Amino acid sequence: MSGAKLAAAVMAVILAIYLALVGWRAVQFVATGEPVAVAMGVALIVLPVIAAWAIWRELAFGIRSQRLVRQLESEDALDLGLPLRASGRPERAAADAAFPEFRAAVEAEPESWRAWLRLGLAYDAAGDRRRARRAVRRAIELERARG
Repeated sequence: MSGAKLAAAVMAVILAIYLALVGWRAVQFVATGEPVAVAMGVALIVLPVIAAWAIWRELAFGIRSQRLVRQLESEDALDLGLPLRASGRPERAAADAAFPEFRAAVEAEPESWRAWLRLGLAYDAAGDRRRARRAVRRAIELERARG
């Protein structure tokens, strides 16, 4: 198991323990019947559920995007053709300069999850995380609708 997967598994176990303990405390608050305690108990139930949903959503995004990246890699279509720094990340200036090519590929094939994923990787290389996530989400949607 890779370090990232192990860390995610440990965090999931810690979250489960936390939810159980907070859930028990929430039941105790609600059982008092006092309006303020009941409100706190409800909050202790709702807020962790929202947090768990948000964590699941991020984990699902990571799992799905990594699956698409591995598929592109297996097709030898992952290389963006950008020079790399010593860290292995693409050079930002080169990513900025090559960006129009990736955008044109999406405009030429707007239903191609591969083009959207490569655009997302180019956005990421250029440092635009918000657009990168949006493009990768679109790639995931297109791939899921296809198959």
